[in-house]
Amino acid sequence: QVQLVVSGGGSVQAGGSLRLSCAVFGSTYGSYCMRWFRQAPGKAREGVARIDSAGGTTYTDSVKGRFTISQDNVKNTLYLRINSLQPEDTAMYYCAADPNPNCRNTQSRNYEFLYWGQGTQVTVSS
Repeated sequence: QVQLVVSGGGSVQAGGSLRLSCAVFGSTYGSYCMRWFRQAPGKAREGVARIDSAGGTTYTDSVKGRFTISQDNVKNTLYLRINSLQPEDTAMYYCAADPNPNCRNTQSRNYEFLYWGQGTQVTVSS
């Protein structure tokens, strides 16, 4: 059973930074597509960053240049570094994993990742 444990959220002022972590238990890290999602109140869930097993990354346009996704295969942990936080970044952030190492078709809105972390709240005040 794969478990994802998310940590690192909090309340920060605009312009601040946070690093979110997603620890993966129960499986060999490196054989999954990993993605960070967020969901703000009243809005649809949004995929913000993705990394494949080879380390290739993609970002949604609104976070490019401010968000950095990375992974540590030794620590079995996924990270999301968020710089220059803005109030519109306020959301619950989730990590997700899918046994699709090349992240094939995972940009599709209808693609459902298999494993999910519990989420961590990020609140940005102006």
